[in-house]
Amino acid sequence: MSSRWYTLSVQEVLAKLKTDPQKGLSDKEAKERALRFGPNELAKAPREPAWKLFMAQFKDFMVLVLLAATAISGFLGEYADAITIAIIVIVNAILGFVQEYRAERSLEALKKLTSPEARVIRNGQERKMQAADLVPGDIVLLEEGDRIPADMRLLKTSSLEIEESALTGESLPVLKLAGALSGYGLAPGDASNMAYLGTVVTRGRGRGVVVHTGMATEMGQIAGMIQEAAREETPLQHRLAQLGRWLVAFCFLICAVVILLGIMRGEEAYQMFLAGVSLAVAAIPEGLPAIVTVALALGVQRMIKRQAIIRKLPAVETLGCSTIICSDKTGTLTQNEMTVRKIIINGRVIDVTGEGYDPKGEFTGGLDKHDQHFNLMMKASALCSNSVLERGSVSVTGLFRGLAKGQPAREWSVLGDPTEGALMVMAMKAGLWREKLEMKEVREAEIPFDSDRKRMSVLYRQPAGELAVYVKGAPDVILDLCTHSLKGGLAVPLSKREREEILNQNSELADKALRVIAFAYRELPAETTDFSEERVEQRLIFLGMAGMIDPPRPAAVRAVLTCRRAGINVVMITGDHKLTARAIARELGILSKGGEILTGRDLDGMSDEEFADQVEKVSVYARVSPRHKLKIVRALKQAGHVVAMTGDGVNDAPAIKEADIGIAMGITGTDVTKEASAMVLADDNFSSIVAAVEEGRGIYDNIRKFIRYLLSCNVGEVLTMLIAVMAGLPLPLVPIQILWMNLVTDGLPAMALGVDPHDSDIMSRRPRHPRESVFSHGMAWRIITSGTIIGLGTLVAFRCGLFMGDVELARTMAFNTLVFFQLFYVFACRSESHTILEIGLFTNLYLVGAVFISAALQLLVNYVPFLQAVFHVVPLNGLQWMTILLISSAPTVLGTIYHHFIGGARKKVMYLKV
Repeated sequence: MSSRWYTLSVQEVLAKLKTDPQKGLSDKEAKERALRFGPNELAKAPREPAWKLFMAQFKDFMVLVLLAATAISGFLGEYADAITIAIIVIVNAILGFVQEYRAERSLEALKKLTSPEARVIRNGQERKMQAADLVPGDIVLLEEGDRIPADMRLLKTSSLEIEESALTGESLPVLKLAGALSGYGLAPGDASNMAYLGTVVTRGRGRGVVVHTGMATEMGQIAGMIQEAAREETPLQHRLAQLGRWLVAFCFLICAVVILLGIMRGEEAYQMFLAGVSLAVAAIPEGLPAIVTVALALGVQRMIKRQAIIRKLPAVETLGCSTIICSDKTGTLTQNEMTVRKIIINGRVIDVTGEGYDPKGEFTGGLDKHDQHFNLMMKASALCSNSVLERGSVSVTGLFRGLAKGQPAREWSVLGDPTEGALMVMAMKAGLWREKLEMKEVREAEIPFDSDRKRMSVLYRQPAGELAVYVKGAPDVILDLCTHSLKGGLAVPLSKREREEILNQNSELADKALRVIAFAYRELPAETTDFSEERVEQRLIFLGMAGMIDPPRPAAVRAVLTCRRAGINVVMITGDHKLTARAIARELGILSKGGEILTGRDLDGMSDEEFADQVEKVSVYARVSPRHKLKIVRALKQAGHVVAMTGDGVNDAPAIKEADIGIAMGITGTDVTKEASAMVLADDNFSSIVAAVEEGRGIYDNIRKFIRYLLSCNVGEVLTMLIAVMAGLPLPLVPIQILWMNLVTDGLPAMALGVDPHDSDIMSRRPRHPRESVFSHGMAWRIITSGTIIGLGTLVAFRCGLFMGDVELARTMAFNTLVFFQLFYVFACRSESHTILEIGLFTNLYLVGAVFISAALQLLVNYVPFLQAVFHVVPLNGLQWMTILLISSAPTVLGTIYHHFIGGARKKVMYLKV
């Protein structure tokens, strides 16, 4: 195939690629080409093999020291100890490998979920598909905000501008045209009829045919520009890594003290060295970073099930700190299924029946469907649109509408803008289908909708040759461009009084929560060639208005209430009229009586200082453009808020990037917006944001749970050895016991805490401060006191063992007490504000199973004769087991009962106060 596609005419390109510009490729042909050309993906850096990930577990300094100690044990003839220690080290490495492997695969799955999509024509039907599935010859539709999915030769353009800085370094967008270019060896930046992979549509629309995919694209050939995304580390992970280094230093110091004191007391130097190393391995929470990563990854997977796709891992942490959610109205807080309810023509209000996008309905009030004025307005609503009506996944055009009869209305949907879809369906109810109209009229040009312009225009050539301009947009904007209105089929000057009446009717519709769109029209001479907005969008003839409704999502109403309970303010941002915004905001519970609403015009008239004084009082913004969103985000952040901001258009990207948590719409969002975001909503639903905040808080809680568990247990282990040596007692634990205990208590139970269900009242708390220490709210004190109790309790069991028998019995009792202390204590770590009696013992079956397995393994060590010799334990009688279980369970059981009744009493007092 040619490498100089820009020199060929549209017809030559289509002939070479053997494709149809209207129908595209067939699925059969696409499959054959996919086998020939491969997936449309750039080559990725080779993934680190599993064996390397496993071997990396042995690079830790403490593990290497332990392996050296194992070798010394073997050299000195302590083969049982050497083999057992080696097995424990390997099992620990396997657990670490499983944790890291799961985290890696979870993060890879997230990247796949946010891969770009493209609008493609296959088998004559428009559909959305993964960009990776594109093949040469595919016909791709482009619109503002799309990232170009492959190298393409443009077939048709309408004010199409593409920003190509990723490829050329040129930051200004390039105007694209469809005509062939002369000359050879043009640089990508000069090929104005080409669109290249990785570049971005900043304005207009277009249609292109794929000429190169994957590594054959310009981007694929520039290997130096391919950058693999580095694995992100959240602030919490970074802080825990620093904590880990501090703990390592502290543990080394304590272990050195234990070794020196033991040797000074006359203990064998080798035994003390091995005990010190084993204690360091047990005391250092080496599994903490991996468990944090697993908790984050598993939490992210839960968010995916709740329709929130996390693109940047730090967002998981930030979600729990959110104090304000700034949300778009349409599709996020509302159902995004617009339906025209009323139209106004010449001051006359006409009701429109029908539901959703089903093109069945009537115009009430004795309206004549053959009226010229009515037909002109319906024609404007049908032609001034780029959306496609679908039933299921099949496009339903005017030519094939008969196939759709008799199927349930709920299957109807719109591919494209919901507002355009509603207007198109309105025209269909009047019997006007765009495809049928376009058999007589041909679109010559389009001036796309722009959030700043608030309007869209299309130019169609009539059968007689003259040009018709159809315009739709915000009523106030359209009215400013109109000089005439239609009366009895004639254009008459628009009087001041008539303008006021139109604006009053607009306000009346908006006050009923209807979104209002106005239509205008004009004719241009056949020889007109200047299609600029200055030339086209002037001296328009006003046709009428359509009022449509997008009802609030019931789930969004509940979610707003949840946010209020959680101390999170919800701010609604919309391009709709102020009155429409007020009505919807009140229905949603966002706007209370006396609540303030600001418009884009208000924002433009305010200085940054004036706005900063107002920003925390405002809960609704109406008639705003994306540039205003940036101003809102900055003002809220300066006021000390943690801001989540939603968006879908390309112009929303700066505000989304500026926000603490940028949220893109998964259905209506552009690729550019998704790339700028930290989170993507798969269903464009506000309640999914609130669900993600809930999960974010739950993940943070779970991380705190196992930090509390691991550090409390490690403090208990260190204190057991340190106090015993300082008190002149024999060593309460031998090295092999310390290592085994580390395996059975820090492994499965700690991992199970990472998937613990969050507290039922988690969304009744205030948001935490983003710089809040992980040891805040008394957790440091809990760790120290719990660790001290574990250590002292173990020493009590050790002393009981010395009283009942010899050192070996005492060590067996201390060993089992310390293990069961931790297995009981893990249940106390499940909540900081509720007891296990309130949570329920079996609400985390993973934890119950983990504790059961760990307890069973511990019993095997005690009663399998071979293992008794390896772990230096002796069989225990009933009294000894009773002593162990009483000591190890008493703090957890008594603490639970105490807090349960004290907590209940406090709740009763609070109830009486209320």
